Amino acid sequence: MIKKIYNPEVSTWADLAKRPVMDLEELEAGIKETFSFVKEQGDEALLQLAEKFDKVRPSQLLVTQEELAAAEGAIASELKEAILQAYSNIQLFHAQQAEQMQPVETMPGVVCWRKSVAIEKVGLYIPGGTAPLFSTLLMLGVPARLAGCSEIVLCTPPNKEGAIHPAILYTALLLGITKIVKAGGAQAVAAMAFGTESVPAVSKIFGPGNQYVTVAKQLVGRAGVAIDMPAGPSEVLVMADEAANPAFVAADLLSQAEHGADSQVVLLTTSEILLERVEQELEKQLAELPREAFAAKALDNSLAIVMNSTQQMLAFSNLYAPEHLILAVEDFERVAEGVINAGSVFLGNFTPESAGDYASGTNHTLPTNGYARAYSGVSLDSFIKKITFQQITPQGLHNIGRTVEVMAEAEGLQAHKNAVSIRLKEIQNV
Repeated sequence: MIKKIYNPEVSTWADLAKRPVMDLEELEAGIKETFSFVKEQGDEALLQLAEKFDKVRPSQLLVTQEELAAAEGAIASELKEAILQAYSNIQLFHAQQAEQMQPVETMPGVVCWRKSVAIEKVGLYIPGGTAPLFSTLLMLGVPARLAGCSEIVLCTPPNKEGAIHPAILYTALLLGITKIVKAGGAQAVAAMAFGTESVPAVSKIFGPGNQYVTVAKQLVGRAGVAIDMPAGPSEVLVMADEAANPAFVAADLLSQAEHGADSQVVLLTTSEILLERVEQELEKQLAELPREAFAAKALDNSLAIVMNSTQQMLAFSNLYAPEHLILAVEDFERVAEGVINAGSVFLGNFTPESAGDYASGTNHTLPTNGYARAYSGVSLDSFIKKITFQQITPQGLHNIGRTVEVMAEAEGLQAHKNAVSIRLKEIQNV
């Protein structure tokens, strides 16, 4: 069960904030072999690796139109309605993120502006193992479509029958994604990064995965293919005081713990009584979970820390930089103003993290492992490049030219100075 710590010294916080260490380097050799195999054998490598790891060799690598069409009839109408509602909310929230900068005249005759341009080809990795994450497809596919990406490739592992979960296919159909590859793991990342006969190479790869997918994404990042962000096991930090509901807190902790045995949950509280009640709820609710074994293992790697004040809890949370932060405290609006490191924040007793995971509208693809100190979650901007433009008139060059000449000469870059000086002479001779 969760490890309890009472009023730790500030000097110990950095150690407490460390995540469980994973030695990912030892995986690199095998993943590099997979990369070479996919580069050399293309589609055939993907089929052989599906047979090896997914215990099935699909009859065809790409999902057919017939499979897509059949998906709608294979899921319950209630689930379809839920997916449609989530789709609507996610689209509404992400559409508001679009921006178009107006041209700025920085000085007379010198005009600068910036334009948002979609990344042409993107790859989405959607896990399909212990849990087929069709919700993640919404989180990635909606902003990709809004951004205007011209080609979207979806890779997801097949089940034992060589098929893809119908909820994933239905969601793909809703998003207009038709290039769907029955491939998982590092081989799927390799296919999207380097291309095969059936899988086009993309410029940026998105999506969560196990440790093999995580390392594979890091490796292709070194090879010049962009990735959404560094990622690790999912995590949540809950700040709770006497105003919190113990059953709600326990449910939030378990909702994250059930992701997998390597997930981490942290409870910060100012109340020992609340901690005792949360522990009781954890035992009660854990016993009823289908994924009890995963959640129990995650709790063994997790922490419950009693602190002296809300200010201390906030300071520790900012140090920890959680993927998900739940503020189950009385004055949550004021506390929220002090949050500087978090992937996504959930305010008050009636805002469960699972709402953000599925349907409130915010994106659930978020930085983990402390990367929230420097990274944001996936957004519309993740699928866009910002290109700057500028136009200078002859009068504008006359106005700015001497500034550029002086700076270029001071840096010893004579050709830079000449590019301006030659033009200024031309202007003077006109």
